[in-house]
Amino acid sequence: MKLRAAMVLCMALVASGCASTSKVMLGPARPAISPEQVQVYYTPPPGRYDEIALLEASSGGFTYGEQNKMNAVIGKLRTAAAELGANGVLFQGTAQGYSGSSIGVGVGSGSFGGRSYTSGGVGVNVSPSPKVGAGIAIYVHEPQRPANAPPPVD
Repeated sequence: MKLRAAMVLCMALVASGCASTSKVMLGPARPAISPEQVQVYYTPPPGRYDEIALLEASSGGFTYGEQNKMNAVIGKLRTAAAELGANGVLFQGTAQGYSGSSIGVGVGSGSFGGRSYTSGGVGVNVSPSPKVGAGIAIYVHEPQRPANAPPPVD
């Protein structure tokens, strides 16, 4: 039973190490907000904004499907920006990360008690390559409401 718990812990540590987020501070952080309050911009927003940090996030090695990878990257960028108090992420783009996929072949032989034996094996690593995305955490002063958005409720 202890071996099983140790294996589960090791797998969790490996999986958590595969998905990362990094930041390079460009300005002072603000009080943290909820990730749901962070708007993703694909072009610079109208009006004035401050750049807080350069962000980079990875979908992780165990995320399958391109849309799931993209959702994971955007979600992690929004979370990282929210932790810095940014109310926006200016999305910079994505790239495929290194997957480390490989095929290995092994052959061995030996003898025991006067008998000899030979064995072989093939190992295949089929983990998907992660998607890596970059963005700039920004604080937008007076965010603009879309023209078709309902008026705010007081």
